[in-house]
Amino acid sequence: MNAPARRPPVLGAAGRVRPRHLALACPSLCLCLCLLAAACGEAGDEHAPRTTGADDGDPRIAAWPAPFAGGRWIDLTHAFGADTLVWPTSDRFELEVLSAQRTEAGFYYAANRFCTAEHGGTHVDAPIHFAEGQTTVDALPVGRLMGPACVVDVRAACDADRDHRVGRDELRAWESRHGRLPAGAIVLLRTGFGRHWPDAEAYLGTAARGPAALADLSFPGLHPEAARWLVDERDIAAIGLDTASIDHGPSRDFASHVILAGAGVPVFENVADLGALPATGAYVLALPMKIAGGSGGPLRIVAWVTDT
Repeated sequence: MNAPARRPPVLGAAGRVRPRHLALACPSLCLCLCLLAAACGEAGDEHAPRTTGADDGDPRIAAWPAPFAGGRWIDLTHAFGADTLVWPTSDRFELEVLSAQRTEAGFYYAANRFCTAEHGGTHVDAPIHFAEGQTTVDALPVGRLMGPACVVDVRAACDADRDHRVGRDELRAWESRHGRLPAGAIVLLRTGFGRHWPDAEAYLGTAARGPAALADLSFPGLHPEAARWLVDERDIAAIGLDTASIDHGPSRDFASHVILAGAGVPVFENVADLGALPATGAYVLALPMKIAGGSGGPLRIVAWVTDT
């Protein structure tokens, strides 16, 4: 969530790309990238996970040392495209095709340019996003971006109240079943809202755009008391969830953001396919685009799940 300015997307809702002369620069962040052979997986239902790695039958993977053997990779990332959801005041994702053709030399050449807000789609909030002087995304310690996953299933509470805030007691209840949250854990809150992606009305509470839409945001998040408990009583590496914000939709003070950011804890938002992970036993790698001085950025987050 950020960047109030908006410009029309280059990649239309029907997936058609407008000519490059219609492309507009994104004021909050314009990222130029040439892709010789770009490919993105499609985000699907959270109960139908997309996997790569061991499930691809690549013989090289069988030779990998532990822990990346005897299991499979789960992709927890929504693909960026025309339907990517962003904060109502942020620019939508734009993709400009620079080349998609066979050259005069005889080879095929594909290259694109894209523009995106830092905090749209599956992304990370670096601590500086809500804490002055804290860590920028390029300076995040790698150790904060990987670790054992602790998946807290709060779907029932979120189905009963779409503005539910996950509380300290729910985290303690998880510990009573699975043991204390380990040091370096990546806590993932499974609200069930991932099933709504990319339906803005169902996922965000509104499909409207602009500042007036903020009053209608409605989705679950983390209670500030629980955020404080995690910071003061546990030693987590990061936290993520399958909604647009770690604070629930109606929040106006973003207290959970402030608490976590002040403690240097990165936040992963719009995480996909959490239903593919067990409560414990998965290992998460969450590597963001390394934007110098960035307050966040697009995130490729995956999890290794063993066969046992």
